[in-house]
Parts: sequence; structure tokens; C-alpha cells
Amino acid sequence: MLRLDAGGCCGKVSRRDFLQIGAAGLTTLGLPGLLRARAESTTKKDTRVILLWLEGGPSHLDLWDMKPGAPAEYRGYWRPIPTNANGIQITEMFPKQAKHADKFSILRSLHHGDGDHPGSEHILLTGRPGVTISDAAPKSPSIGSVVARAAGPRRHGLPAYVVSPQAVSGLLRPGYYGAHYVGRAYDPFETGGDPNSAAFKVQNLVLPGGMSVERLEDRRRLRKSLDSLRRDVESSGNFEALDHFEEQAYELVTGPAVSKAFDVASEDPRLRDRYGRNSWGQSALLARRLAEAGVTFTTLKMGGWDQHGDIKARMEDYLPKVDAAVSALFEDLASRGLLEKVLVVVGGEMSRMPKMNDGFGGQPPGRDHWSSAISFVLGGGGVKGGRIVGKTDPRGEYIVERPVTVQDLHATIYQVLGIDPSMQFLNTAGRPVSLVDDGAPIRELF
Repeated sequence: MLRLDAGGCCGKVSRRDFLQIGAAGLTTLGLPGLLRARAESTTKKDTRVILLWLEGGPSHLDLWDMKPGAPAEYRGYWRPIPTNANGIQITEMFPKQAKHADKFSILRSLHHGDGDHPGSEHILLTGRPGVTISDAAPKSPSIGSVVARAAGPRRHGLPAYVVSPQAVSGLLRPGYYGAHYVGRAYDPFETGGDPNSAAFKVQNLVLPGGMSVERLEDRRRLRKSLDSLRRDVESSGNFEALDHFEEQAYELVTGPAVSKAFDVASEDPRLRDRYGRNSWGQSALLARRLAEAGVTFTTLKMGGWDQHGDIKARMEDYLPKVDAAVSALFEDLASRGLLEKVLVVVGGEMSRMPKMNDGFGGQPPGRDHWSSAISFVLGGGGVKGGRIVGKTDPRGEYIVERPVTVQDLHATIYQVLGIDPSMQFLNTAGRPVSLVDDGAPIRELF
């Protein structure tokens, strides 16, 4: 099969079809044709992904790859505890997760070699390098945007890709969460606000003052009639992309399914308590509601993990919140029969240096950047639980068994979603680029 990109989206097109369409036909295929191509190139899997993004880089030695036999400056402040999965131990700060380790597996051998935040974040969120501190502009689309373009939402009228609360990389918005060359219509929908607040509202779902649904529909019709005057002489596909974006915005504002999905306050207070009455816990609950409603890819930003100093105090604040959110999410998905449909991924752009420093900026000891060994948690969506993939040395510095690349991680996520990782999009130079280069799904997880 010959893979072609028309307006940024590729499906499987036979050589015979290509000859029948002709090169000129590709430029006028239009959005309906692109959507059909997308449908044909994607397996009909009703699966979704929730990414809990621990921005800044959580320490693998303090969470999921502890080394109790290492010197004190390596092993840190906490001890490992057993879990309900045979042979798996995690930090004592995760007692709730320990009861659900049979539902997830731990990847202990991810690596990429970039020691700076912009480059590391770009690699993990897009699957490709190319960003530096001096040149931080995005170079590739995020995995969420690729999923939005390749698969769309699992239910009509919902966004395919959501980031909560905001899609910001450093000073860039949407930064490495954005769609780049797959088209701005596939940038993430941002929730804004704090789901833990009693006044939480998603501003993008609220009509401006004085605007009714009827007036919005009238303006929409007028806009379409005016646009048609120029549409006949425009062949670049920009109008089709704009139509898609506008249609999605209209459905978000007027569709009852969307408002219902974002209504965290309607949940049982006891369930909300289990997730944790804080922004991270309630965001995780929101993510479950979005996945259940039909959002294909949801990213939760849980920042603050760049812990060069005072790691003990900061971990003792953060880890109980993560423990409650992650454990409740797995338990909740399982109780609703959704665990096989929803893949939960937990991790950040890097890890922290195994040997703690002597202090930073007048603070007590912390850990500096480290990307030679990174831990991630994956569970649900067909991924087997209770497994360990990869191994690091006794001090947690380097991988000694089964190194895994970021491309392998992305290929795993695409497999769960039924997306062919060899699908291609045209980049800004007009060159076809596959979703994944030299990566393969992590076989031990299936």
C-alpha cells in the first residue's frame, strides 16, 4: 500500500487509487476525504489514553525504582514496600498504589540522553529531538495532536485531545503540546481553572455575555455564506481546516455531552475524597470522566518536579497527592469496566540524578537532572499489570537490562489506540514523516 498525505493526514491508498485520483486530486481531496482516509487507516478500537504528566522530572529512585542497598546519598529518605503484585516494590510513600500494582506495570529502563528540560519535554511529548535551550520552538507535533488527527474523538461532539489545566511549555503555548505541522485545528482543548474549586468552569464552554445559541447559529450561517465567496478559488485546504475547527468549537459550546463530561461536581463526594480534594486529585477524576465520555487523549499537567533542592519536603507534599490520584484512577476505571479501554500513563520528561547533591540555593539536598534511566507507569488499555520492564544497576544510574526508547513508548501508545505507527504526515518542508521512527511496541506489556 502507498501512503499519501493530503492536507496533513494520511491513510492507506492503493497504487491504483493513486493513479485514478491523480496528483491534482490530492490537493482537492478536502476534509471529508481526509476523514475517510483517517477512518480507514485506524483500527476500530474504542480505547483512550490518560497521561499524568509529572512535569519537571520525578526521581525514579524515590518512586518506582528504589535501591535500598545503595549508599545513603543515593537511596534517599524512603524505603520500599511490597505491593499486591508478586516481586514488585515501590516507595513507602505510595501505600495506596501498592494495593493496585496488579493493574499497572513499571517501565524502569526508558532513556533519551537529553539533560535539559526543553529538549527532554519535546522528546517525550512529540517523540522527536531537535529542541535546545537556545532554540526552544517546537519542531514536531505532540502525540496528543497526532492522535486527534489520526483517530479523532471516540464519540461525536467531544474534543479528541484535552490538556488540563493549560498547554504551556515554558513560555510557549501550546508549545510541545501543540499540533505543529498536522494543523492548528488539532491543538489541544484546554480546560483552564482548578477542578478542585467549587466555582470550576471550563471557560471555552461558556457563551460570551449576551450571546445565545440561536444568535451563535445565525452568525455561523452568515459566516459560511460569506466564506463561500472565496472558497471556490481557494485550494490550499485552509478553509476545510477552519471549518473543522469552527465545527468543533460550535459542538463544544452547544453539545450537552461536553458540559456533562466536564461536570466534576456531579460526582459522589466520597469518590471525590478518594481521588483527593486537591487540584491533582480532582483533575484525575476529570480525566476519567473525559475518557469515559469519549475523549481519546487527555493530558494532566502536574508540575513542580524539578527538585534540585529540598527534595524531602517537596516529595512529602507531592507524593501522597499522586498516590491518591493514581490509585483512585485505576480503582475507579476497574470498577466501571473501563480499565481495558483506558491506558493510564504516568511519568515526566526526565528523572533525577541518583546521587543527591549537597544542597541548592541554600536549600537542603535535592537531585539534579538525569535522563540515562527514567521510570514510567503504564496500566489499562490492554497493557498487562504486575510486570517490570527493564533494570538499572545497584545505584540506579544506568540501564543494565532491556533499554527502551521514547519511540518504543510512543509506539506502545499508538498500538493501544489502534493507530498504525507507520502512518505519515507531511512536515513543514513537505516531507512525509512517520509517526514513529525506529520504535516498536514494548512486547512485555502485552
